[in-house]
Parts: sequence; structure tokens; C-alpha cells
Amino acid sequence: THTKHTPKSPPGDNDKQPQHERDMWSVRRGAVRCAAARRCLAGPLARRGFGNDSGAIVDGKPRDSVTVAVPATSANMGPGFDTIGIALNVWNTMTVERSDKLDIIVTGEGEGKVPVDENNLIVSSVRKAFESVGEEMPPLKYTCHNRIPFARGLGSSSAGICAGLLAGLVLSGKEVPVWGHEMFLQVACEIEGHPDNVAPAIYGGIQLGMHTGERWLSSRVQTPHGLQAIVFIPESIGETKVARAVLPEHLSYEQAVYNISRTAFLVNAMNTNNLADLKYATQDALHQPQRSSQFPHMNAVIEAAMEAGAHCAYLSGAGPSIMALTSSAAGDVFTQKAGERNEQVVADAMAKAAEAIGVPGKIFLTEPTQRGAHVVAADPPFSDKGRINIFREAGVV
Repeated sequence: THTKHTPKSPPGDNDKQPQHERDMWSVRRGAVRCAAARRCLAGPLARRGFGNDSGAIVDGKPRDSVTVAVPATSANMGPGFDTIGIALNVWNTMTVERSDKLDIIVTGEGEGKVPVDENNLIVSSVRKAFESVGEEMPPLKYTCHNRIPFARGLGSSSAGICAGLLAGLVLSGKEVPVWGHEMFLQVACEIEGHPDNVAPAIYGGIQLGMHTGERWLSSRVQTPHGLQAIVFIPESIGETKVARAVLPEHLSYEQAVYNISRTAFLVNAMNTNNLADLKYATQDALHQPQRSSQFPHMNAVIEAAMEAGAHCAYLSGAGPSIMALTSSAAGDVFTQKAGERNEQVVADAMAKAAEAIGVPGKIFLTEPTQRGAHVVAADPPFSDKGRINIFREAGVV
């Protein structure tokens, strides 16, 4: 992933970056400000044990179990169809351990609805990870706790793909190419078909994605401080294949120019913190108007969010969820003036608008996360406990 802004700290976390890049920061702090924009890894494969920058798959240390976490994502962000997405601070966690037979336990979102056999997307993604490094997948036990709503346009499928790939690679013990190759991204996009969900799920933050004709690339967009996400999530599910079926095969130049201009404004608004432009920068002509017949709540909820003070609102991914963005989390909730925080007002307005047209649902109040898929724990551990301890959100890795 490339970073388009000057970082205030070393361009990658210690576990996500080759040693030579960390050394470069300390030795040549001035020069690295430019180099960081080209060389920030930010991906989960570049940690010791399963990532390398040699361009080849090399042997590492197989593991008996691993726990991974993957964030929710909101794709398209209005005009960036199949191109741009944002990671949200809502997480699925999964533990995969070697076993004598296939066993899948699912709790939380999707419980009783997702398959618990070989057809599970996580199982096929773990298998793909093993196949990608030339290994055969052993029998495994999966324990999944899902907080990302299933089939609601918040990247539950991409979370499953990235969780499976990451877990499989860690268990296999193979080190795969990262910088300049991004093997994780290549395999994830091969499964998903486009990068707008998997890129932010892997790298965190706001990510642009494209295919060069040879391989997939992603590039980080600045995320303004204090940005907050309000998501209206209908009770009804939305299937991506159904949502794509309503899209026309041909577009006009007028529609293309409409979206190109707004996507450019969207990226610039984020990079310059000019959030007033988001009102126009998240408008779309390629997919939202065409999908409005599927989602009768869409326009009403978007309009309600805007009238209540949101910077923008749009259909999240292929729907049916609607996402609004505010900047009301710029300060601590206990020290900010009440008038500076409008997320609850926006949330209430969105819920009432949907209720008024008979669409029940719930609201998530969250924020973007700069962190993508990562290892929470592993056995054997990555850190030499007692001497070196790597601390993460849910424990010591």
C-alpha cells in the first residue's frame, strides 16, 4: 500500500514492516518522509513469521492455532464503484486450530445462517491460502465470533476471505511476498473479484484499489481526524449478485464524467480535511440510482442524515445499509460541548426516516480504523514471552 501523506510516526508498525525500513526511519528521518509515501507496507503479512520482501515464498514456522481479527468495511463511498472503501471499527474474530476433523462454531451475526461445512467461505479461503503456498490444508476447527452484520453491505464476505487467508498463512508457516508483490491482496482480490472491500479489510483506513493489467494495487487515502460513521442496517439482507443484476451494461460519457469528478473530489476532501465537499463528493450516477428500486429506504435515509447535519451519506457497498459520516468525534465525549456532537441526532433521524416507510433496522455508531486484518494470538506465539512481548488489542501475540 502506498501512503499519500507524510506520516507522523514510522511508516509501518514494527510487526508489519521489514527491519531495514525501520532502521531507515531512525537513520534517515528526513529522507524517509518522501520514501514513506512510496514504501509504507501497512499490511498484515509483513510481520515476522509469515511475510517477506524477497519476492519468493520461503519456509517459516508452522503453528498449531491462530486467532485473527478483521474489520468491517464500507465500499464505494458513493461514486467509487468497485474502487474505494473504508475500514470500520467493528470486528469479526476467529480462532483456527489443528484438529482431527472439520468443526465450525459460529456465534453472533450470521449464527444459524452461514454454512458450517466445506462450503463456508472461511474454510475455502483457508484452503486457498494453503494451496497458494503449495501446502495441503489439514483438518481444522474454526471458532468464529461475528460482529459484522451478515449480507448487509458491510464487507462480511471480505472479512471472511481475509480472515481465512490470514489464518491459513499463519498456520502454514510460510513467508509470502509483501512489498512490491502484495500476495495477500492478489489472492483476496482473486476470490472477491474487486478490491474495494478486501483492501481496507487487509490494510485498514481508506483504500483505493485498481488492477494494472498485471496485478492488483491499493493506495491509502488520508482519513480525517475525528471522522465518525453512523450506519443504518435494515433487518432485511441484500445479496450482491442481485444488486449487481440491476446495473446496466453500458454507461454514457455524462455518467462517467459525473462519477470521475466526484471520486476526485472525494479523495481530495479526505486528504485536505475539506469535509464540506463530501456533500457533493459522495454523489453517484453509476449504481445508487439503479439500486434505489431495491431499497425503498435509501433516498429517505440519506436525505434524513444530511438534513440532520451529516457531512455525507451513501449506500454502503451493494446495500442495504446506509452510511453517514460526521466529524463530531474530534474531542473527548466528556469534554466536548454537546452542540459539537451530532452523531446521535443523525442516527435518530436515519432510524425515524426508515421507520416511517416501514423498514425496520438498527444503528451502529462507530469510526474508521487504521488497522486492518491482524493476528491476535498464536500458538506457538510470535513473541518470546518473558523477554519480548508484542501487545495487541486482545492480548499478547
